[in-house]
Amino acid sequence: MELVRYVIFPDYSDVPAWTNGPQAIHEILIEQLATIDGIADPKAIADDFVDALPEISRLLHTDAHAVMHNDPAVKSMQEVILCYPVVKVMIHYRAAHQLYLQGVPIIPRIITEIAHSVTGIDIHPAAQIGEYFSIDHGTGVVIGATSVIGHHVMLYQGVTLGAKNFTYDSNGVPMDLPRHPILEDYVTVYSNTSILGRVRIGHHTIVGGNVWLTHDVPAHSRVLQSRAIEEPFFLDGAGI
Repeated sequence: MELVRYVIFPDYSDVPAWTNGPQAIHEILIEQLATIDGIADPKAIADDFVDALPEISRLLHTDAHAVMHNDPAVKSMQEVILCYPVVKVMIHYRAAHQLYLQGVPIIPRIITEIAHSVTGIDIHPAAQIGEYFSIDHGTGVVIGATSVIGHHVMLYQGVTLGAKNFTYDSNGVPMDLPRHPILEDYVTVYSNTSILGRVRIGHHTIVGGNVWLTHDVPAHSRVLQSRAIEEPFFLDGAGI
């Protein structure tokens, strides 16, 4: 993944400039794929992954520009690449997602879990995420495996795109069916909100913080939590 980062953002990497990034990635990936049972042609998979690097790079540059656009605290692209956890997470996710699409087992999860352990952002490699995706702060964000996220979507810390329940087969094993939310283009979800189940959040919708959302929302909506109930004082030492 350090080599992938170098290929994507060569001006912000410690990898020596003489390194042939794509070729080195190709060689290392073949070695790693060879350790996994059931992979018949590691070279073909490595070939396809290297061929996909330009598109992965294009997507990651849109993500970096989304951070620049959405956070007024950002002063430079250098700050985005070097300091923002979403960049590390998305490098890992977009590489892992490509391998997932190629049918590679185990390795995609290892890649995303490396980023999860460092940043606290948990994105399953099977999730579908469009261009110009951004997460601000990020800690505690969870994006489930069957989530579908459109273009220009912004999430804040603590957001969960999760499942509401599971469907079980006749042996009592949970089935891998679509169970996570769909967020259309230009959706913003503020901190500590949970959107659960196969619900659709329409484009250009804003979901406020601390919301528990389990139903579809039409486009151009504003979803806010209920107003807090204020008590002027407690009597006789009573608590909440």
